[in-house]
Amino acid sequence: METTGRRKTATIVDVARQAAVSTATVSRVLNGNYPVAAGTRDRVLHAVDDLGYAANANARALVRAGSRTIGVVILEIVDPFFGYILRGVERATTSSNRVAMVASTGGDPERKIELLDRMTEQRADAVILVGGSHSDRSYQRRLADRARTLDRMGSVLVLCGHPPMPSTIPARCATYDNEGGAFAATEHLLAHGHRHIVHLAGPSGLSTSDDRVDGYRRALRARGVEPIRDLVRPGRYNRVSGYHRTQAMLAEGLHFTAVFAGNDGVAAGVYDALDEAGLSVPGDVSIVGYDDTPESTELRPRLTTVHVPLEEMGREAVRVATESADSYSRQQSGTVMLGTYLVPRDSVAAPRSG
Repeated sequence: METTGRRKTATIVDVARQAAVSTATVSRVLNGNYPVAAGTRDRVLHAVDDLGYAANANARALVRAGSRTIGVVILEIVDPFFGYILRGVERATTSSNRVAMVASTGGDPERKIELLDRMTEQRADAVILVGGSHSDRSYQRRLADRARTLDRMGSVLVLCGHPPMPSTIPARCATYDNEGGAFAATEHLLAHGHRHIVHLAGPSGLSTSDDRVDGYRRALRARGVEPIRDLVRPGRYNRVSGYHRTQAMLAEGLHFTAVFAGNDGVAAGVYDALDEAGLSVPGDVSIVGYDDTPESTELRPRLTTVHVPLEEMGREAVRVATESADSYSRQQSGTVMLGTYLVPRDSVAAPRSG
């Protein structure tokens, strides 16, 4: 391995030696431009992870000088949640004379890791990973490996809207009180007298979804209402999913008087299904959303929802990405936590009596 000061940097030769392949095969695997047997590919990628190898080693001097580029990995560009965070990122990078390099994962954890590797190869000053975390240990281990690789290069991984990693991992974090927002949404429905509250959650195993489920259940318990498993319905964070899940609940005759939707898009789908069934909001069913996107004020009646400071979170992610390591380490918690709050509008009323 090449040695720089006290740090050892893996080369493509080291990767090839550990994986028992040629350097050409390593290059093919990393570039993805030539078919390679699955077993060989796995050996190469394992060696890359184990050695902390980052391709394009000749560009390391450029990193030390600063590329003025910040990589941003998001789930979906057209989703308002991510769009507003991205707007904050772009405004902050522009004001600091930097460029944001953006790519989306489509919700695929493997694609997320792949994009982190690509951003690492591009020698970005920092990489901002936007959105929730996946709970499986393999993903967590691989994400930690990428954080260490970026740190060795003089770059940094910033988690945005993502739970912080253990303090031993060199990653920074700008996030929001996800569980607290879910607690406030559920408590608002409980305060209006609702006890049969369905939570149309996001995908199971995603931190964003799991935290909101935790907040929902905590609010129920605080009021002495025992959470019922059947009233938590996981699914995708979009309008179509909200529509189909509500249709299914109505078809099976599930008793509920209120819905806490995982986000505003899901809430819009609930509106659609209830309207189609001849039910009114909030006369028959009360609804609370999450995120406070423009869609929440376009719905009729206007949607009560939880405000998330999306654009501010994007700006904060850039700030913690670009400040010095010494400045960041002086923060008390090492994590920037932004607050959420309920925005009452017109979609909640007391349940019908009888």
